[in-house]
Amino acid sequence: MSSAPNSRAVPAVEALGVRKSYAIGCKVLPVLRGADLSVAPGETVAVIGASGAGKSTLLHLLGALDTPDAGTVRLFGEDIAGMGHSRRARVRASVIGFVFQSYHLLPEMDVLENVALPAMALPFTSRIRARRRAAAAELLERVGLADRIGHTPLELSGGEQQRVAIARALVNEPSVVLADEPTGNLDDETGAQVLSHLFGLARGRGRTLIVVTHSEKVAAACDRRVRLAEGCMRPA
Repeated sequence: MSSAPNSRAVPAVEALGVRKSYAIGCKVLPVLRGADLSVAPGETVAVIGASGAGKSTLLHLLGALDTPDAGTVRLFGEDIAGMGHSRRARVRASVIGFVFQSYHLLPEMDVLENVALPAMALPFTSRIRARRRAAAAELLERVGLADRIGHTPLELSGGEQQRVAIARALVNEPSVVLADEPTGNLDDETGAQVLSHLFGLARGRGRTLIVVTHSEKVAAACDRRVRLAEGCMRPA
């Protein structure tokens, strides 16, 4: 898979006729009913829609955390469903960075260890390990947390934890960053600061950024917005 963000001929992320349903007891709940989305390398896109519309489901499919029941999801032209489990895991580790609303930091690890953790999923030697820890420290400095490296997540505010999560998402230099309500748990001022770091780092490194959000401020910061309604993408 080519992860070069300057390859304009091939979309960074593409969903074609994607369908996804979930079984709840004896019932089947359709969530996505033929969703289409194409995002160019380096583009920032906001996915908006009502609660329960399937925005997080779509993001999980785009990020190779799940596979569709029907339709196709491609990353730089490669079909996710056609990958084996180990290949999909490598793609998640090296090509995609995730930022979640609830941070998902490990409380037993300090801030530097949390940021460096995704790098441990890739092959490494002791020299590469040291280089990745240095990259993690640099990212923490860029999000204003150089003085918090030895702290645990429980010693940080919500905004600081989300900045750690952003640094962690970027430590492997992914081509695609997926963010699910990245400011949903934060007040307006803290959310604006976190947003500034997220967009600054993603755009500064030419990353493709797809953000699921209810926030008009977040959506307005993106190059483009699309609406998910009734299981399909609509103009926003």
